[in-house]
Formats: sequence, structure tokens, C-alpha cells
Amino acid sequence: MKKNTLLTRTLAGSCRALGLFGLLAVALPSAVYAHRGANNEVDACNILVGHERVHFTAYTPALSNDKEYCQTIPHLGSTNLVFDYEGKSLRNLTVEFEITKEPEGTRVFYLEPTKIKSGTVNGVVDFSKFGAGNYLAHVAIVHKDKSIDSHIPLSIGLGREASDFLPIKSLFIVTLIAAVAYLMKRAAGKHPPRPSDV
Repeated sequence: MKKNTLLTRTLAGSCRALGLFGLLAVALPSAVYAHRGANNEVDACNILVGHERVHFTAYTPALSNDKEYCQTIPHLGSTNLVFDYEGKSLRNLTVEFEITKEPEGTRVFYLEPTKIKSGTVNGVVDFSKFGAGNYLAHVAIVHKDKSIDSHIPLSIGLGREASDFLPIKSLFIVTLIAAVAYLMKRAAGKHPPRPSDV
């Protein structure tokens, strides 16, 4: 009798742990969108220009109010581009900003070399005019006839937003909960052995 009770408790605990793990595995990836982490974390939205960092963020105001994008912008349309200096050194340097469509290298956004004392550059590009595809965001320090150019790749209109997978995630969660409930009911339904069976 003790052995069967222990088995039932172990099975029920395992089902609960499996259910919790499944919920966390499905819920966390879509909820974690932070771009800026600790100083030692790799930030895919940072462009390293020389020894300075520039943080890139894109917004599509017609589709979402506060949603931030970085290397994957799932929708075509008017997009606000924001380049933020992480430090103050770049404010005293002449910097150039550009977005190009690849592999052709067609320029879709350009800000001529200038000193940006505020440390923030804003621009708007209507990507529906240029089409879905791969792009590069360039940031270059320009001094006389020399420049240090750095860039990050952008994917515009090619990827699906995490919220597009919501129906699939919901179905997975419902199935997982049903499986856990079934296993717990099955474990609870087993009767202890009768004295005549012992």
C-alpha cells in the first residue's frame, strides 16, 4: 500500500513539474524582448563603432505602439529608426548613418556626416517602397578622408512576429494541461491492493 501511494505521489509531482516546465518553456521566449542587459552581455542591437557602442532600435507605429524591434522587423511600412550613443565620446566626433538594401547596396536612408551633440539620431523609412529583404544599418565615424564603418544586418518583412505564434502556443498549453490532468486522474484512480491480493 505504501509503495502504491508513493508511486501516485511521484507521478503527480512529475506531472506538475512537467506542466510547469512546459508553461515556462512556451511563455518565456515570447515575453523576453529586452535589448539592453548587463554591461558584459552581448546585445544584438548594439553596433560597435571603434571603441564606442551605438544602440539601434526600430518602431513601426502604424502596427504597434511601443513594440521595439532590432535585427528582425516583421512588417513592411513606415518605420521609425533610432540610433542612441551608449557613451559620450561619439558626441564630439563626426558620424554618418545609413541603411542599405542588400545585396545591391541600395541606399534607403542617409544622414550625412555630422556631430550629434544630443547622442540620438531619429529617422523614418517606408520599407514598403523598397520591399521585403535583407538590409544593413551602417554607422561610420568620419574624419577627413578616413572612416570607421560598422553595421548590423536587418531582416525586413521576412520574419514572423512572436505574437503570430500565439494560436500554436495556446494549443500546446491546452494539450499539455489536458495531458497532465489525465495522468494525475489515472494515477489517483489506481486502488491500493486488497488484503486478499497480498
